[in-house]
Amino acid sequence: MSKAHVVGLGKSGVAAARLLKREGWEVELSDRNTSDTLLKQQQELAKEQITVELGYSLDFAGALPDLIVVSPGVPWDIPALVKARELGIETIGEMELAWRHLKSLPWVGITGTNGKTTTTALIAAIFQAAGFDAPACGNIGYAACEVALAETPPDWIIGEMSSYQIESSLTLAPHISIWTTFTPDHLARHKTLENYYDIKAKLLRQSHLQVFNGDDAYLSKIGASHWPDAYWTSVKGKDYLIGEKGFYIEDGWVVEQLQPNSSPHRIVAAEALRMVGAHNLQNLLMAVAAARLADIPPHAIDKAVREFPGVAHRLEHICTWQGIDFINDSKATNYDAAEVGLASVKSPVILIAGGEAKPGDDAAWLAKIQGQTSAVLLIGNAAPAFAQRLQEIGYTNYEIVETMEQAVRRSLDLAKHHQAPVVLLSPACASFDQYPNFEARGDHFRQLCLELVGS
Repeated sequence: MSKAHVVGLGKSGVAAARLLKREGWEVELSDRNTSDTLLKQQQELAKEQITVELGYSLDFAGALPDLIVVSPGVPWDIPALVKARELGIETIGEMELAWRHLKSLPWVGITGTNGKTTTTALIAAIFQAAGFDAPACGNIGYAACEVALAETPPDWIIGEMSSYQIESSLTLAPHISIWTTFTPDHLARHKTLENYYDIKAKLLRQSHLQVFNGDDAYLSKIGASHWPDAYWTSVKGKDYLIGEKGFYIEDGWVVEQLQPNSSPHRIVAAEALRMVGAHNLQNLLMAVAAARLADIPPHAIDKAVREFPGVAHRLEHICTWQGIDFINDSKATNYDAAEVGLASVKSPVILIAGGEAKPGDDAAWLAKIQGQTSAVLLIGNAAPAFAQRLQEIGYTNYEIVETMEQAVRRSLDLAKHHQAPVVLLSPACASFDQYPNFEARGDHFRQLCLELVGS
């Protein structure tokens, strides 16, 4: 029996292990961590004849596996995986494993630094409104291998794909791929901007049809010279379209130009989307592009867009108390996303920021803080460094409060004092110093806000 080793006991790793077991592999799953939750999972998987090693890092002392499958959060260049590839052991990511089981189906792949989740969720909503079984998976919704485990295969697969998932996918080739934005991120893992770009570009190059956000500064600069056959989008109108085909906003409508010499067609009114922020019009354009390239009729698009509620943790309205809106933007894990968050809400803002800082250019974010906030509350490991950066630009109305509990409690007092209409959690940081992921951070913020208002 062929032997597979799955690295990482998250949702993706468990789904990959179950898929391999179903296909007749002998499966071992390992995780370097250990906890009560993981021990419980270990016991459950043992009943399925899947061996789980906790507190374990992959080594090659015993019999070598025939296949190694890597969960998205596991770096592709850790010594054990480099060694595995040197030994000739086939090493792939969980997304690639799912692709190998589902490649007969059409996929939409969505990547980019920011905007992926909203665009993915909106595309899935549109395809589902058109009557397709089209689950969102990958970085959102199901793990890709969970979709592969379903008894009935779906009609379309709508996959949000991070650079980590693309890096470990060798043959993944969606029918339609979308690149939402490109700014420096994950450089601690990918080392250089060029390497980060090349990883994302791989997905687009292997796809049948490509859609790009033409309003993104980096992508528009590379433009048609790199991607001559792509469909481009612009919220600024037809004159700003890169190339001769794409999707743009004109006179309040999303307009399609499918071929250089075809007539432009209105598809959906821009105001049909209820989400705030100019960046969400870009997301709308890219979602409509995917739908139209899949031949979905305008009436289904219109229905889905009008009913779309938005995405949890991305400018999610939690509650309003005495005229103060509490907004959860926990998904803003870098400076660019947090800058967009500030630009999208009413000002002045009481901002809660901090966590585990990432490398990146914070200048535009700091300028937005100066222009749009009444006060900043700093949490997590990044608080002292952020305080120093604010001090350097002459911004003194900040407080280091350390925890989310203290931040939420203090935010209400400050909002009343400054007559600020918004309390915004938009951390500009990863969450791993205090939370397992950004969702847990956003859920805690939501819980605290609702408790505060309830009391």
